[in-house]
Amino acid sequence: MFAVVRTGGKQYRVAPGDKIVVEKLDGNAGDKVTLGDVLLAGDGGSLKDTKGLTVAAEIVAQAKGDKVTVFKKRRRHNYRRKKGHRQLHTILKIVAIGDHKEAKKAAPAKAEAAPAKAEAAPKPEPAPKAEKPAAAHAKQKAEAETDQHEAGEVSGTPTENPAPNNEKAAGAEKPVASKAEGSATKKPAASKLAAKTASTKNAAPAKGAAKKAPKK
Repeated sequence: MFAVVRTGGKQYRVAPGDKIVVEKLDGNAGDKVTLGDVLLAGDGGSLKDTKGLTVAAEIVAQAKGDKVTVFKKRRRHNYRRKKGHRQLHTILKIVAIGDHKEAKKAAPAKAEAAPAKAEAAPKPEPAPKAEKPAAAHAKQKAEAETDQHEAGEVSGTPTENPAPNNEKAAGAEKPVASKAEGSATKKPAASKLAAKTASTKNAAPAKGAAKKAPKK
C-alpha cells in the first residue's frame, strides 16, 4: 500500500518501510510522528478513500542539508555580500499507513487467544462419569429381572392359551368336523343320483319316438 502525503509544502510518495527527508519537524530521534495530510492512497492498481487516513512515521535523525552559497552584488557600488546556508531536515521512517500497524498487532493477539481456547476445550470431560451410574442402574435392573423370572413373579412371561385357537385342540377337532361334513354331503348326493337313475329306467317312451314319418 502506498500514499502521497504533504509536509513542509512538498509532496512525498511513501510506503511502509521507506525513509524520506522532509523539512524540519519538532522532535528528537525515536519520537513518533503522524502525517495527516494524505492526498492519495492506493493498494496496487486500486485507489482507496483518504478520509481520516493517516501515515505513522518515526524520526530517525535531525540533520542539515548541503551548504548553499548566497552571493549578492551591486555593480559600480562596491557592494558584495556572501553567505552560506544549510537547510534543517528531518529524516523520517514510514512505519504504517492507516490502520495497517494496528491490524498486524491484532493478528498475533488473536493467534495467541486461539491456543488458549483450544486448551480450555478439553476441560469438559466428566461425561464418562455420568455413564457409570447408568451402567450400574442397568446392571441392578437386569439382576432384579432375573430374580423375578426365577421367582415366577414376572407378569409378562408367556403362557399357553387354552382357547380353541390352540394348535393341538384345533388340530384334533378340525379333521373330525371335516369328515363328518364330507360324509353328510356325499350321502345325499348318492341318493339323488339313485333317484334320477330309477326315474329314467321306469319312464315311458318318448312321444316323439312313436310318431315316425312314413316311408315313401
